[in-house]
Amino acid sequence: MFVNGKFCKDPKTVKAEDFFLHVEPGNTDNPLNANVTAVAVDQLPGLNTLGISLARIDFAPKGLNPPHTHPRGTEILIVLEGTLYVGFVTSNQDGNRLFTKVLNKGDVFVFPIGLVHFQLNVGYGNAVAIASLSSQNPGTITIANALFKAVPPISVEVLARALQVDNKVIEDLQRKQWYGKD
Repeated sequence: MFVNGKFCKDPKTVKAEDFFLHVEPGNTDNPLNANVTAVAVDQLPGLNTLGISLARIDFAPKGLNPPHTHPRGTEILIVLEGTLYVGFVTSNQDGNRLFTKVLNKGDVFVFPIGLVHFQLNVGYGNAVAIASLSSQNPGTITIANALFKAVPPISVEVLARALQVDNKVIEDLQRKQWYGKD
């Protein structure tokens, strides 16, 4: 039987391993100097039907988890190590207000469902955070990927007019390699 689009095991065949996952630190040797390791129903089958997931986020110095959104879940972030500058932007209806905070070890911050948000390591060392999400499948839309790496591509004319820049700027952005998980 499928529940929430995932195979639901016969309760008689469920094992402890269905509820366990060891998460190693992520590789931050990339252009953003950050790595998000998802722990959702695809990685941990025991989460099916529970309505929760999480992610471990590792940051090298100046590491960035770029602007993104989770269309199906609110995120709550706790800093385990380091110093992060975090923020989210409210909707057009609310005036696109930016809410930011510098977080240190033990601090917690909430990103409401569907709002664009980010995290940047502003400390001198590595940083680690755990994000908990209110969905077993919250989804992630990384803004740069969505705009500049859509398949097929969004029209240069549409993006140039929307962002009020020259077509050549958009063409250059579409050629770049964008990072972050979608």
